[in-house]
Order: sequence, then C-alpha cells, then structure tokens
Amino acid sequence: MKVHQILAGILCTAIFTGCASKDKEQARANFNLERAEATLNALYQNYSAPDTYLLRENYPFDASYTATYLASEEQANVPNQYSYLWPYSGTFSAVNALLETSNDPKYKEILDGKVLPGLEEYYDSAREPHAYSSYIHSAPISDRFYDDNIWLGIDYTDIYTYTNEPRYLDKAKMIWKFIASGTDDQLGGGIYWCEQKKESKNTCSNAPGSVFALKLFKATGDINYLAQGKHLYEWTQSHLQDPTDYLYFDNISLDGKIGKAKFAYNSGQMMQSAALLYQLTNDQKYLTDAQKLAQACYNYFFTDFTLPNGEPFKILKKGDVWFTAVMLRGFIELYKTNGDKTYLDAFNKSLNYAWNNARDEKGLFNTDFSGNEKDAKKWLLTQAAMVEMYARLAAIK
Repeated sequence: MKVHQILAGILCTAIFTGCASKDKEQARANFNLERAEATLNALYQNYSAPDTYLLRENYPFDASYTATYLASEEQANVPNQYSYLWPYSGTFSAVNALLETSNDPKYKEILDGKVLPGLEEYYDSAREPHAYSSYIHSAPISDRFYDDNIWLGIDYTDIYTYTNEPRYLDKAKMIWKFIASGTDDQLGGGIYWCEQKKESKNTCSNAPGSVFALKLFKATGDINYLAQGKHLYEWTQSHLQDPTDYLYFDNISLDGKIGKAKFAYNSGQMMQSAALLYQLTNDQKYLTDAQKLAQACYNYFFTDFTLPNGEPFKILKKGDVWFTAVMLRGFIELYKTNGDKTYLDAFNKSLNYAWNNARDEKGLFNTDFSGNEKDAKKWLLTQAAMVEMYARLAAIK
C-alpha cells in the first residue's frame, strides 16, 4: 500500500472516530434533555395541589409532615398543605435550565404561567425590604431566609440574561436590597442566614451571595456588584474554608464557633464564584482556587462504585440531591473556563445510572443513585434538582 493511501486511511479513521464521538455526545445530550422533560412532567403530575399554582412538599402527600430545616421550631412543627419556599423554588431553577437548554417556548409559558404565579404566593410586601417568606403569605407570618431569597435572585438574574425582560431584573434588584439588609460588621461582614434569627453567618448565604452579585454585575455592568461579589468571596474564604482540604464549613456563629459540616452546595457555590471571578478579572488566583476546589469536591462527594459487569467508576454519594445540583453549577462554570469535561463526565455517569436504578414507577427519584436504598417518601426538591441536572448537562456540547 502506498504511503498516501495509508495516510488517507488514518485521516479517514480519525475523522470517523471524531464524528462518532460527537454523535455519541449529541445522543447523550438528547437523552439528558428527554430525561429532564420527563422528570418535570412527573413532578407536576405527583406534587401539584389541586386548583392552585402551589405544590405539595412530598410524595405521597402527608398532611402531618413537618419541616426540619427552618429556624423556628414553632414554625417547623406546624403541618402545612403546601411546600415551603425552598423546595418550591427548585422548580424555578429547573424550568429555567430547561428553557435555556431547549429554547422551547413552552417552558417560558410554564415559567410565567405556573412557576412565577405560585412563587408570588410567598411574596411578602408587609415587611421592608420586600422579599419572599418561607411560607405562603395567606398563612400566619413566617421567617424570611437570606439564602432562600438569594437562590431566587440568581434565577431571576439568569432568566433576565436569557430573555432581556426588565421585569425579571427588577425582581433580582429588589431581592438584592433584602440581602444587603442582612449584612453588618459583626465578624467583619458577611450575610446572616435568617432575618429573624441573626445568630450565624452561613456559607449557604455568602457563597451564593457572591455568585448572585457577580451575575448582577454581568447583567448590569454596575461595578458595585463586582466589588460586593469579590468581598463576599474573600470573606467566606477567610472565615469558612477548611485549609486542610479546600472544602467549606457550613457556618460561623457570632461567638466565632465554626459549624464544621461540609455540604456539596457550599463548596460548589464557592467554585462557581471563583470561576466567575476569574472570567471577570483574569486573575489566575481565582482559577487556581476553582480547580483545587473541584478536585476536592470530586474526592469528597463521589465514591467508588462497581457496575454489575465489574466496571468501576465514581458515583455521587447519597445525600441531598439539590445540594448536588447546585454543586454541578460550579463544575459547569469551571468547564466554561477551562474546557475540561472530566468532572462533567463523572456527573453524566452517575445520572445515567440513577435514571435506570434510582427511579420508581412514577418517574420519581430516590436519593441513593446506586439504587440500593429506597425512600419511603420523595421530596419535591429532589425531583426539581434532577430536572435541573439533566437539563444543564444536556447543554454541554
């Protein structure tokens, strides 16, 4: 065989392999989009409260259910018909992600016709600054959480960036005023967790607070948001990062005591903030921070797992699935910066396995992606998180 024939053969093989790889990635993206759509359908089929825009907190619905994540024991111990704000807000992120990935106008209709009208049931205009309460305003007055509102602010900023509709940005700016009211000079700055219980400053309010500010800067060009985003990043890093592994502790109380739990969303949001800061400033320090944190998250929040055929891989650990979804945002922001899909491939493997092994006959997910443990009841926020993750991964080309 002549040399030019050999070279031509090598070239054809390379082209075919490259095309096959791209086709495989496209097929995976399409599967993820279909899975996101199917899971959103299952969510609304199983959690919708009749004759309202609101949702139940769990499936099966349990009228005696009480929440475990509120600041006030009195409020937490009152059974409620509808979801609290935090789980409901997950549908905002989920539908946003589906809309941005698919560009399908039906998700804009769901957002404006279902998600946001339901969200307004939580809007509190009685207290200044205005913000969203942890439970619907027609019920007795409830606590207002800074982190709950930050997640909404991020979503409003994202949907503004996608649509350029000023009403969404107006909401985001309104929420930022509430967030700013939750800061003071105690501990050198930082955002409190709960308006009614100013006892600690938590990573879950400060890390996403930084992301929120940086997204507002990108949306508005207002340099004050950039300064605030950098300050919150630096404050959280100096007060709440574990120097031994780069991950983030949960909170610091006003007496300086550290709550040392480590949750995926806290470190994930600092990763996203670091990646955004690198994009905005070109300061190599932030990229280094994000890369170190990504490796630390992968080491800590994934675990060794072996498929039935003997193939080993790293699967996401059992835990709060929404925390995992928020961590994924950080990995995606880093991927946008360095183009490395290693960690996103790991997410894809976990979510592919979960689709086949952690989902029940109603299309709802358990929290154990290995399929070994089943949940007696399934939380609304878990399902919204699965929609978000499949939708975000579907956008990765």
